[in-house]
Order: sequence, then C-alpha cells, then structure tokens
Amino acid sequence: MMTHDPGTAVASTRADAARATISANGGRATPNYASASAIRVGTASWTDRTLTARGVFYPPGASSAEGRLRYYASQFPLVEVDATYYALPAPRMAEYWIERTPVGFLFDVKAFALLTGHPAETQRLPADIRRTLPRAILEKPRLYPKDLPSEAHDAVWNAFRDGVAPLHAAGKLGTVLLQFPRWFLPNAESKSTIVEARDRLAGLPCAVEFRNRRWFTAQTAERTLRFLADHGLPYVAVDEPQGHESSVPAITEVTSPTLAVLRMHGRRDDLWERPGVATTERYRYLYDPEELTDWVPRIRAMAGKATSTHVVFNNCYANYGTTNALEMRALLVAR
Repeated sequence: MMTHDPGTAVASTRADAARATISANGGRATPNYASASAIRVGTASWTDRTLTARGVFYPPGASSAEGRLRYYASQFPLVEVDATYYALPAPRMAEYWIERTPVGFLFDVKAFALLTGHPAETQRLPADIRRTLPRAILEKPRLYPKDLPSEAHDAVWNAFRDGVAPLHAAGKLGTVLLQFPRWFLPNAESKSTIVEARDRLAGLPCAVEFRNRRWFTAQTAERTLRFLADHGLPYVAVDEPQGHESSVPAITEVTSPTLAVLRMHGRRDDLWERPGVATTERYRYLYDPEELTDWVPRIRAMAGKATSTHVVFNNCYANYGTTNALEMRALLVAR
C-alpha cells in the first residue's frame, strides 16, 4: 500500500513535476477557462482539513477561506462541493464562491443527503424547516426522507434550489451530483425517483451516480444506460474498488450530449465498505502514473461525445487528489 500512500512530501514532488510537464507541453500553469468544451479536471472539496494543513497544498498567504478558494481556482477550473451533501447551501455562500473565482470557473454541487435517499442530521436542517416538524421527528438524531411530512420535504428541495441558484445564474454551476445510496436498487420506483429529482431541480443541470452493482449486471447495464439517455441524464462514471455490493464497474458510456462526468474515488478496497472509517481514510489513495495513463484514452473518448467533460478526483486525503488532478492535466496536454 505504500505505493499508493507515500505521504504528502512525495505527492508534492510529483505535483511539481506535473506542473513542469504542463508548461513544457505548451499548457498554461493556470487553467484555461476560455473553452467550455475543454476537459475540466479538479478535486472534490478544497477545504478538507488534511488538505489545508500547513505546507500540504496551499501557500502561506492562502490561509483564509477566501484565499484558499482563490488559490485553488488558480490551479484548477473545476471543483466539486461536497459540503452541500451534509447541510443545505445558503445563497450568500454561493455568492462568495462566485466573487472569489474567475469567470468560467465551475462548481459541481453534491445534492443534499435527503434529496437522494440518504439520512441527514436533524440539527443540520435550517431552523425554519425544523420548526414545522412534529416533536417525535425532531427528537430523532437523523432523519430519512420518509420521516418528513410532504410540506417539509418540499421545503428542503426549495432550500437546495435557492442555495445553488446564484451559481446557476452566474454560469458557474457545472452540475448537481445526484449520488444515490447503495440500497437504491434498479426498479421502476427507483427510476421514478430519479426522474422526480431531475424535475424538482427545475432546469438545473444534474448527473446521476449509482452505488450498487446491480445497476450494471449483464442483465441491467444496457437498460440503466438507456434509461438515463432517454431522460437526458448524464451518467457519472467511476473508478473505485471492485468486488463489493456498492462497487460499480468502470463503464464510461456517455448518456448525454451536454456533459460527461468521471469521479476518481481511489482503490482502497480494504476500507471501501468497512463501517466507522473516516471519509479521508476511505479515500486515502494516491493513483500511480500508470493507473492515470490508462484512463487518458477513455477520458478523451468521453470528451468526444459530450460538450463538456468533468474529471473529479475524490481521493481526498491531503494533497493526493490535487496531485493526481495535476498529473491528469499533464497527461491530457501531452502531445
């Protein structure tokens, strides 16, 4: 495992080499935002504590929330916001993000947990929504969508849409990531839930990621992809550990002409489904150059079928994701 967890110093050295390669191949040290059709490479989150630790990724002058986002946006043209999975986004926060990033920078925003069938902490709901809930529901530490009265469920959707609306209005919303849980199985009810989620987003772009292998068996894979294509929904391709109930194969079919998405989760198969593991540990995996190189022709093939292509590194331990994102950029600009 040392090959894939060599420490932040090794990752930093590799990141510097990637930046040099980008420059040597005619690429720019900072991202080119001129073309919306370019392959955009970024990471999931820019605020993880292991990433913001001193000397890991950010320079000494980038120690505030504003400074970190401005620096991140000088390195990458795309970021995925995962904080919105845990708490509903506030419009003012989205406005800060807009102000702190260049024109053309994009945010992929992960849907709030309750919108995709996951549980959410009750205290994370906005106060105005909590006030509408019966005491029996408020006393639960975590809520599932089925626990919410219909009015509260509608209010959650409205709050999420309002929270990301500034990004959409500014042209900085890449997509809303609808990541469904491992217990979300391929059947008519699930497919109706996906279509309902798309419709509730009221025109906001969205993409679908699955976390159950049954969507892609020999019997279901073609039907799954056809369903997404028929409803204009981009499929989120993944690189992740295999052999588990929640493992989805690395299928790179493009189901929408507007967007293709690839999320790189790392390959920590020993921790992928182990309960009680911290998120940063589950994704603590630095891809080696050969693993990244194998993906280059597949990413280029995806880009040939969609107007825009997003590659997001979710191996979010320290600088592992940022290093691999820079290395992928270097590989993609190579002649």
